[in-house]
Amino acid sequence: MKKFTLVIVLLTALSLSASAQWYQILKKHERLPLIVSAKNTSAKHLSIPATAIAKIPAFHPEMTDYMMVINEQRIIKEVRHNMSWRIYDQASYNFSDLAQLYIKQKRLSEAKWYLLQSTTLARRTNDDRHIVTNLMSLALVKTDLGEPTLAQQDLAEACGLATAHNWSDNVAAIEKEIKFIQLYKSTAKVVLHYADDAMITAKKDDKKVVTN
Repeated sequence: MKKFTLVIVLLTALSLSASAQWYQILKKHERLPLIVSAKNTSAKHLSIPATAIAKIPAFHPEMTDYMMVINEQRIIKEVRHNMSWRIYDQASYNFSDLAQLYIKQKRLSEAKWYLLQSTTLARRTNDDRHIVTNLMSLALVKTDLGEPTLAQQDLAEACGLATAHNWSDNVAAIEKEIKFIQLYKSTAKVVLHYADDAMITAKKDDKKVVTN
């Protein structure tokens, strides 16, 4: 019994001694500060500067002679179909498309003829908007052909139709064309006047040469 008690006392002493040692060690140990939680570095929270987008101008290739021939054949085929089936409203636009094609080719006499056909069909289908557009194109063609008086008549009719329908955009465009044709007529008169003077002077010079 004494031995058992002695063993217990020794174990208790050792335990207390070990506890005292660990206490001293823990007492001297410095506690480090807590680790700060990492910030959210997700790409969603990044501020990305706006990038300027360069505007690329639209590319409008020039129509080659080959393309014009292909378009002419296509439109003529459509005209024949629409006229044979009496689809006059579509045929009217086919004729005006052909006219615009010929204007680009400087084939003004043909352009004039097709514009007249288109306008006739537009009258038949009561397409006043198309009539106004055709008359404006027809006026420019006639002016280039040296027919400014007839061109003014077409513009007068176009202006009357546009005014009746309150198409202010067309009226403004027609008024600009009228001013252009008036300027053309006055310029043409001046050119003809100088041409006549030059002819008279040339004839006088020829007479002097013959006399001498």
